[in-house]
Amino acid sequence: MSVAHRPDRTELGSRVRGAVLGPGDAGWDEEIAPFNAIGVHRPALIVAAERREDIEEAVRYAAGHRLPVAVQATGHGVATPADGGLLISTRRMDAVAVDPVARIARAEAGAQWHQVIEAAAHHGLAPLNGSSPLVGVVGYTLGGGLGPLARRYGYAADRVTRIHVVTAEGETREATPRRHADLFWALRGGKGNFGVVTAIEFGLVPVTTLYAGGLFFAGDAAEPVLAAWRDRTADLPEEMTSSLALLRLPDAPFIPEPLRGRLTVHVRVAFLGTPGDGEKLLAPLRAVAPTVLDTVREMPYTDVGEIHMDPVEPTPYHERSILLDRLDEAACRRLLEVAGAGSGCPAFVVELRHLGGAVGRPAPVPNAVGNRAAAFTLTTVSPPAGPADPARSVTAALEPWGTGRAYVNFLTGPDTVGDARRLYDPETYERLVRVKRRYDPHNLFRFNHNILPGPGPTGPERRLP
Repeated sequence: MSVAHRPDRTELGSRVRGAVLGPGDAGWDEEIAPFNAIGVHRPALIVAAERREDIEEAVRYAAGHRLPVAVQATGHGVATPADGGLLISTRRMDAVAVDPVARIARAEAGAQWHQVIEAAAHHGLAPLNGSSPLVGVVGYTLGGGLGPLARRYGYAADRVTRIHVVTAEGETREATPRRHADLFWALRGGKGNFGVVTAIEFGLVPVTTLYAGGLFFAGDAAEPVLAAWRDRTADLPEEMTSSLALLRLPDAPFIPEPLRGRLTVHVRVAFLGTPGDGEKLLAPLRAVAPTVLDTVREMPYTDVGEIHMDPVEPTPYHERSILLDRLDEAACRRLLEVAGAGSGCPAFVVELRHLGGAVGRPAPVPNAVGNRAAAFTLTTVSPPAGPADPARSVTAALEPWGTGRAYVNFLTGPDTVGDARRLYDPETYERLVRVKRRYDPHNLFRFNHNILPGPGPTGPERRLP
């Protein structure tokens, strides 16, 4: 590595097609702004990449100048702000292509899921996107990708067939099950620790419609609704993926009137069977209490974002999660104590997602998405707060039912970043460390839930100053 010196954007600007921005330049604020405004980036430089070669040059420049590298497409999953580093903005690289015969989609670094959903729907196919169609394809998939079809088809990472990635030396590698197989394994679950993904290819599934939507109940029905949903998950077919959320939504015009400014219970469902069979599966829940809103219907897959109704405008929030190995009556009581009516819980959303099914089985091609024996995720989405953030108490209170681990895609905001070993079983983590040491020994890519390269054969851990 060369000796560090002040970044010269003129030098870098001569090597890339996209704009190179410094603090104060026109467009700077728009380029650094993430969807989740909890993280404010303060990089030394931004490269607004327009093509793969821009990313290669940016990484070479960063390595030569000892600048750690951050990547942002949409900024939904921002972890560590890119302070003092080089931020590569990929949002202009958003091409999407679908091969309907092979049932394969290809998405560039900045593509969002709504683009893939629309392109695939023309051919009677669907991707394994997440709850929000506005999330970036690459970041979501590298973290595993747990979406509305998860129990039937698994994690999005399980369907990946090819990844083009620029590693720390500034060279593009094609990672597949046969080429750079160790890197292919690590990228699918290890997030952005190993390079900058410029394009990703993945399988699509033959889905055109869903029986899906939400059942909303008043907050005072939380106890019986939670109990009924928990009981229902014990024997649901894999064709149904569901979750239950305690919502505290603002009293704002963009919120449906029955949900404004009060505690409500939202059961989210996505069913791949007939509407008649779906009605039968939901009947025990509908019998518990009157709904204040019922949006469940047969819908085209292109309306999948209506199930969770995630925000469409940028907002600051912390997202925390733990994985649960069971959800018994005691766990439900404890959850309502810390997040139900009268608890003082500040979280906008406290959600339980039902796992099992395909996400509980090994991937067809092994990857680093682990913790597959977990039964549920517990996630909180809460407004910004200080070190004593009371929303932390929700996940802390359910730790006795936890696996001791968390799901990386549901950890956003700087204060969620910690020891990455809590995200993986020991064997998976040690293997990730070895891959990191091979492809990024100086930890160039560290603005994330960082996997440290660890000690090499010739000395201690290697890290950029």
